[in-house]
Amino acid sequence: MEEIKRILIIEDDPNIANLVEIHLRDLGYQLHRAYDGRSGLQKALENDYALIILDLMLPKLDGLEVCKEIRYQNKYTPILMLTARIEEMDKVLGLEIGADDYITKPFSVREFIARIKAIFRWLETDKR
Repeated sequence: MEEIKRILIIEDDPNIANLVEIHLRDLGYQLHRAYDGRSGLQKALENDYALIILDLMLPKLDGLEVCKEIRYQNKYTPILMLTARIEEMDKVLGLEIGADDYITKPFSVREFIARIKAIFRWLETDKR
């Protein structure tokens, strides 16, 4: 029996967090939320998640700092950045500090789900 994957959503916009949660819950994932960077970082470091979905523009601690600190603590949980920052430099910086993928808002729910499935396929292949 396959274990249920736990995903942490760190997103301050309740509408986006709800949209993401609805679609991921339909796929059978167990979801946890944080609405600011500081509480998101705390949850990410204290728990094991299969994936972290991380906004960049967060109150209390921005997403880049959250990502950096997760990687500094040697947590290698995949991180998918979901953000309104669309500049190439923002994307490059996000990926270079440790994100595994980067999607800009507004986003296609189908593409978003496909990218999450691709991350999990990659992880399963890596375990073999």
